[in-house]
This record gives sequence, C-alpha cells and structure tokens, in this order.
Amino acid sequence: MTDQTADLQLAADFEPATYEAWLALVAKVLKGSDFEARLVSSTLDGIRIAPLYTRADALPGAECARPGEAPYTRGSKAAGEAAGWDIRQLHLAIDPKEANAAILEDLRGGATTIALQVPAGDLDAALDGVQLDACPVALMAGERTPEAAAELEALWDERGIADDARHGHFNADPLGTLAQSGQLTQPLDQNIERAVSLAIKAERWPGVTALLADGNPYNAAGASEAQELAAMLSTLVAYLRACEGAGLPPERSLPKIAVALGVDDNQFLSTAKLRAARRLIWRVAEACGAGSATAGVHTTAVSAWRMMARRDPWTNIMRTTIACAAAAFGGAQSILLLPFTFALGKTDSFARRVTRNIQIVLQEESSLGRVADPAGGSWYVEKLTDDLARKAWELFQNIESKGGIAAALTSGALQDEIAAVAERRNKAIATGRVEVTGVSAFPLLGDDGVKAEPWPQAMPLTPDPAVKINPLRQFRLAAPFEQLRDAADADAAVKGQRARVFVAALGTPADHGTRSTWVQNFLASGGIEALIGEGFTNSGDAGAAFANSGARIACIASSDAVYAELGEATAQALRSAGATHVFLAGRPGDQEAALKAAGVDAFWFAGQDRIAALRELHHLLEIAPSGA
Repeated sequence: MTDQTADLQLAADFEPATYEAWLALVAKVLKGSDFEARLVSSTLDGIRIAPLYTRADALPGAECARPGEAPYTRGSKAAGEAAGWDIRQLHLAIDPKEANAAILEDLRGGATTIALQVPAGDLDAALDGVQLDACPVALMAGERTPEAAAELEALWDERGIADDARHGHFNADPLGTLAQSGQLTQPLDQNIERAVSLAIKAERWPGVTALLADGNPYNAAGASEAQELAAMLSTLVAYLRACEGAGLPPERSLPKIAVALGVDDNQFLSTAKLRAARRLIWRVAEACGAGSATAGVHTTAVSAWRMMARRDPWTNIMRTTIACAAAAFGGAQSILLLPFTFALGKTDSFARRVTRNIQIVLQEESSLGRVADPAGGSWYVEKLTDDLARKAWELFQNIESKGGIAAALTSGALQDEIAAVAERRNKAIATGRVEVTGVSAFPLLGDDGVKAEPWPQAMPLTPDPAVKINPLRQFRLAAPFEQLRDAADADAAVKGQRARVFVAALGTPADHGTRSTWVQNFLASGGIEALIGEGFTNSGDAGAAFANSGARIACIASSDAVYAELGEATAQALRSAGATHVFLAGRPGDQEAALKAAGVDAFWFAGQDRIAALRELHHLLEIAPSGA
C-alpha cells in the first residue's frame, strides 16, 4: 500500500448502513403490509426466522470462541488439528457374503468407515478381508449389541489387532431401541447394565465407543430439531448416570458415549442443530465437572430417513447432498448418507457409489473438510444455534422433570408431543407451505426408471416382551402422496388407462399459464393425468374439446379477469358436454357464488389441503384407496 492510498476511505461519501435505514426501505416496499406476516417465519419449535441479521443478533462472545475450546459450539477439534470427516457407508444384509462383497467395494471406492447390520454369528464372514485396524466398524445390532460387540472383539483378537489400534462403535442404545420398536426382551435396567459393562470394557480401547445417544429414532418420527436434541441429551444423561453408578465417572464415560443426529435438506437448521448439540453436551458435562471431556464425544450425522422419497428417487440425491453439506458445516465427525434408493428397497452398487461420491466430492473437491466451523461468525447461524440450544434445553429440562427419558417414553408423553409436531409438519406439506420436490412439487407422472429389490420382511416382534410401550410412529414425509400415486397406478393397471381430468385453459398462455401448470402438478402429485386443452377463447370450443377428451371431470384454469368474462359460460358448457364434476383453479373472490351457480363444484387453490382434495378426487374417479 502506497502513502497515497493508505488513508483512502472508499465509503466515505456514503451514509452508514444501519438496520433502521434498511427497515425504512422495506416499509416503502411493503406499502403498509405487516412486516412480521410478510417477512418473518418460524420453525416448528417456534424459533423466529428474521429476513436480516446483524452483529447485535449473534450470541455474545461467539466471534471470540475458537474451534476446540469450550463450549465447543464451533467444533471439538482446534482449527488445523484434523481435516475432513469419516465417510460412513451403511450395510444392512442377511447374506454375509453379499455384505462382504459390497463392503470391500465401498472401501475401495472411498468409504472410510462401515455401519453394519448382519445376523448373529456372521460378522467374521461379512468383514473378511477388511483391515480392521484401518476401518472402524459401527455396529447396528439393537438389543443384541453386547453379543455383536463380543463377536467384533473376538475378530480383533483373532487378527492380532493391538488395543490402541482398535477403532469402532458398539452403539449400545437400549433406550433408542425401546423408543423405536416399543419393546425389549429383557428389562430396561438389565439392558442398560449390559451396555454400561461394554463402556467399562472399552476403556482399554481409546478408539472405541460403547454406548450411543441417538436422536434419529425421534427424527424419523417427525420430531422438531429441539425435540430431537432434548431426547438425545436426556438419553446421554441417563447413560452417564448409569455409568457413574457402575463406578465410571463422567470424565471417563463421556468419551465412550457416541452421539448421532439426523440432518435433512433444511441446511441451516441441520447445521445449527449439530453446533447446538455440542454446546448442550458441554453444559451437561460442565455440570458434572467434566467439561473438557466434551471434546472426546464422537458425533455422527445421518441423512434423515423421513425425507427420502420412493417416487422420482433421483431427487433424493439432491436432498442428501444438502444434508451432507449441512453436516460438514456443522462439524460432524462421521457422516452417513442413505442411498437414494433406500426408501424403495435394497441398495445396489450404483446407489452406494452415488452416496460415496457425494461425500468425496464435498470433502475433496469442494474442500468442506478443510475449514473449521465454516458457518461460524454468520450472525444468522449464531443466533439460530443459540435459539435452538435454549429451546432444546427447555425441553430437556421438561423431560428430566418427568423422571427422565425412560419415564417420558413409558408414559407415552414424549411420543404424543412428537406426534403433535409431526402432524403440524404434515399439514404444512399437505397445504404446500413446505414442498417435497418430486412428490408434492414438480412430480414426475411417468416411469422414473428406478427399480430396487424389496427389503426382506422385518423379523416379527417378541410376542411376550419384558418391556412394552407405545413405539414412536415413524414415517416418511412423502408417504401420503405416495399412497395416492400407488392407488392411481393400481387403478390404471386394472382399467388399462390412467385416470384423467380435462383442463380447460382459457385465453392466452399469459392468462392461464400459471394456473394450468399448477393444476397439472397438483393432479400429477395424486397420480392423475391432466389433459390440457389450451387457448380456448369461447366456451363452446372448451365444451366440444371436453366431449372429445373421454374424461368425466373437468377443471377450468385461467386468470381472474378471464374468469369474469368466460368462467360461467365455460362451466355451463362443460356441464352440457357431460362433465360430472367441474372444478376451477384459484379463488376468484366475489365471483365464487356466480361460478358455483353456473356449475362449478369446488375450487382448487394454493394453500388448501391437497391430500384431502386429491382423496376426494380419487373417490369421484372411482380409484380404490391403496391397499384396499
């Protein structure tokens, strides 16, 4: 820099940018509309999402905290200490030889850790040829985790792997198993005691965790971000207490308890959830006098099962990519992405390859793993993290006040609270306030070209369990629309033709384009074909086209101005041409009464319950419900 430019002030002639000045400009644009209603939204936890954030919104001291330092919001490791994350690949198999071939292929293709579920006694065959001193194995064995852990320990012994070279996660989580399945074959206390024994044994292996505080069963049931965090934290506390009761204090037990959380295509909320999780864990650890042990808690992010779709599953690649980025931004140490065909059935080599490559590209080519806490310092992310942590702590205290996570599950209170939030989310999807790409938005009516072998039938539950509760009701967000699509496909297979609705598009494309396209997507989301007759300038032509279409039901689509001119006459013409029911796209205000009198039965519009409207349309088209 030269002497002439040293004191150069590039913005000297401009007024300082202030929040108040921005508000004044916004007020001009809104022209009297309510700021909160138009520009502010909220999460399912009631957290306010503003359109603009400033330094004043950030958590005090957030910009001063460094990765690797308490409260560990910005990460468990210091900047430059380690780069990237473990690329974990999921393997669920009955045939251990089939699992082994897939595992070796994934490891050659770039996976670094394996999450594995195989039948009892098959671990050796499934891991044949796997270098267990280089590849950590995360077990998925439910209530039989102690037995699976014994198998893995025997493999380590057999292959001569030293204690300090053993890496893996036993993932004993009896509370999570109970929440998900609704039952245990042995008493809960006995299951937790067996899990704690694993933690005590695992002390000799620095690279091995024994227990798992898992938020994913709650995520799959529709929990909000704060609810998932609260359930995870209460589970963690329950295991800490059990370990301490067995003589393993928090500073030694915390590194033996792994944490897992779901991440989805809401990138900022997923990132904030992972950041908030570390802060919450630190707060518990600090209260136990073991704050520094937080750095040793391993966190795994799993792409949310609930966001996966069976229809047009290619869109799952987009969702899991966003989830992976969110997990990386949030500082997850391991990331497990569900393959894009997971909701359809067993995953093949191509689906697993796509899943691996998402992580490899983000880690190696996009370099997301080379930056410590890339979201840190964003005023929005810092505020969202703080708000989420506070809400989760409030819900955690509520669970603890009722006796802890076991008591909350046994009473059914937690399941009911999560179900209430899930219902609100479902309503938001049904009304279009939240869209599922490829399902409720931009659905592909034709064949998507993806096939998968169905998953094997689940093992039956124990008829006489020692513990039985109401399980969490797990479901995918796309399921209501997929049930409609399944019913429409079955109907088409029986009748030899897909159910159709004639769309009378009135006027020019500029007049009808928005609404006719919306109707086409609306119908396709229910498996129904739209026969669009475009550009009618008189009602007679619309009626004649309908009569030649072979359809029984019609929908009128255009602008309010065209409705005022042609709407009533077109409805009458469609009725005269044999339409059993006539619908109209939009809500044309004062014209509704006259349009109804002319023959319009109902209106299809953005914001209505599309699931209910499509079910009624299925009934009118004599499409039997799926599974009937």
